[in-house]
Amino acid sequence: MTHRLAAIWRHPIKGIGAEPLETTRLTPDRPLPGDRAWAVLTGGATDTGAWQPCRNFARGCYGPELMAITARTTGNRIHLSHPRQADLIVDPATEGPRLIDWLRPLYPAERPAPTQVVKAPPEGMSDAPFPSVAILGRAALDALGEVAGQALDMRRFRGNLWLDGLAPFEELDWVGRTLRIGSAELRVDERITRCRATETNPDTGTHDVTTLHLLRRHWGHIDFGVKAVVTKPGAIGLGDAVELLG
Repeated sequence: MTHRLAAIWRHPIKGIGAEPLETTRLTPDRPLPGDRAWAVLTGGATDTGAWQPCRNFARGCYGPELMAITARTTGNRIHLSHPRQADLIVDPATEGPRLIDWLRPLYPAERPAPTQVVKAPPEGMSDAPFPSVAILGRAALDALGEVAGQALDMRRFRGNLWLDGLAPFEELDWVGRTLRIGSAELRVDERITRCRATETNPDTGTHDVTTLHLLRRHWGHIDFGVKAVVTKPGAIGLGDAVELLG
C-alpha cells in the first residue's frame, strides 16, 4: 500500500494550540515553519535565547486545559480559542502579557504559574534539543483507539505529519532511515516517548483515556511516533506520496 501524507499540524506556541495546514515548505535543520515558534515560561525559568527543556514551560501534561486550545495564524497574530474562554487574538512578540493573563485561569494553581512569552531559537522549541519534525501513523492511532474503546483525536499527540497506509506502529522501526515526502526528505532520528498530555481529550481539556497504560499493556512501551530532521528542502501537501529511501 502506498504511504500518503494525511495531515499536517503545527503548534505556534509550545503546548498551547494546534493548527491544521494543507501545505507547507520544509527547510533543512529547521522545524515545520511556525511550529513551536513561541513558548511560555513558568515559575522561575528565564529566557536564555536558546533551546530549553520542556519542564521550564507551560505544557499539556501539567495543565490539561491547554490541550483544548486551538490556534489559527494570520501574519504575526495568533487566534486562540478554548471552550471555556473568550477567543484571544495576540501578537506574541508585542502582547505577551495579554497571553499570560488569558492562560492563567486555564493553568492549575498548584503549578508554577506562566510568567513570560519567549521566542524560540531557529531550531524551534520542541521537546528535543534539535530541530525535529514529529511523524506519526494514523494506523497506530486507530489501533490505540480500538483498545481504548473510542476513537482518538490526533491532537492528543501534538504531531506534525500524520501518514496513511502504514501498519500500526510501523514508523517506530524507521529510526536511521530517510523518507521522501513531496519534494522534501527527512531522516528519522528517534522514537517519541510519550507523557500524560496524551491522556487528555482535546475537545474538553479533561483526562479521559489512560493512553500510557494502554501502550504499555498492549505494546510494551510508551512510544508513539518518531522525530525526524529535514535533510532536503521541499514543498509538502496533503495527499503527497511518502517513500522510504533507505
